[in-house]
Amino acid sequence: MALDLPALRAHFPALDSGLAFFDGPGGTQTPRPVAEAVAATMTGPLSNRGSVSVSERNAARAVDEFRAAYADLLHVPADGVVHGRSATQLTYDFSRHLAKQWRPGDEIVVSRLDHDSNVRPWNQAAERAGVTVRHIEIDPLTTDLDLDSYERALSPRTRLVAVTAASNVLGTKPPVRRIADRAHEVGALVYVDGVHYAAHHLVDVPALGADLFVCSPYKFLGPHCGVLAASPDLLAGIRPDKLLPSPDTVPERFEFGTLPYETLAGATAAVDFLAAMDPGTAAAPASRRERLARSLDSLHAHERALSARLADGLRALGDAVTVHTRAADRTPTVLMTLEGRDARDAQAHLAARGVVAPAGSFYAHEAFAALKLPDPALRVGLAPYTTATEVDRLLDGLAGFL
Repeated sequence: MALDLPALRAHFPALDSGLAFFDGPGGTQTPRPVAEAVAATMTGPLSNRGSVSVSERNAARAVDEFRAAYADLLHVPADGVVHGRSATQLTYDFSRHLAKQWRPGDEIVVSRLDHDSNVRPWNQAAERAGVTVRHIEIDPLTTDLDLDSYERALSPRTRLVAVTAASNVLGTKPPVRRIADRAHEVGALVYVDGVHYAAHHLVDVPALGADLFVCSPYKFLGPHCGVLAASPDLLAGIRPDKLLPSPDTVPERFEFGTLPYETLAGATAAVDFLAAMDPGTAAAPASRRERLARSLDSLHAHERALSARLADGLRALGDAVTVHTRAADRTPTVLMTLEGRDARDAQAHLAARGVVAPAGSFYAHEAFAALKLPDPALRVGLAPYTTATEVDRLLDGLAGFL
């Protein structure tokens, strides 16, 4: 079935503002059930986790339900789900954890396509450990990763390959499984930034070949936090610095301090909302994973149709618009520059007309430098609640600016 957009949009109070939001790659709007889950957890009886009082059990249930939800979303065991404040924080944490096992002469590989949160933590950990950093370059013609450069970067000394599943500015989706298989052949771990990817695809961490996979629920209708997924066996072999009395079980050993139970409840509600987006899931007696697959298939169809409409409209604007998103396999995210015009002025022009489309480089430092992209550029991203009418408003706004 197709998404019922009017019914879906009715769950988003922010849409009552009349704004058309194209800033989903930076964070989506929040549906009411997610906010209600946060509020109910905060205002209900709540204590630190335990099993004696109802308030303790409420906290424990919030944690258990969060792990179960993200196990379903990412296709990993529940005890392989780690909560973090953000994907950046989790990557910094795990760069320090993993670097304990690196030695001078070892090497790691990072990608020019990635958000800086999947580059800088590894670079800094490598510098401290005396480890060499090598790079996967970007093909400037296609904006795909240059896999020949990846082959040159790999060696028997490679300990880790860090790569995105989808670029947050160009939308490019590299062949992660192919990259992971080659990394595993030389004995390296694969750390995948799935922050942008998870907003548009049903994730299957084992199928991707990722050893560690990180995402951010606020990119797909949830609250601000990060989630890392990995095999519990792998996590059991990683020893973080931690407080002596704190749990040493997996995944708790990686979660420092008291967990934000209300945020976990909101993140769980976001997964349940995603699983119910396709109206047909209500009548289908299926697992949450199966409902997620059906809903995200419908979302994908919705995004494909809107992406085609957007692409046709941008082409109609002629040479005044340069679209830098060229990969054949990509998310519905478009980076563009406007001939002779500052993207910040375009952002302000659109905002005055109720269209939210940000300008900047969006922490994609390596990609902007490698491709010599003008900074700032205008980024447009589609979300589940985006309509064809809103795409037309965006295109009309751009036409009026040029």
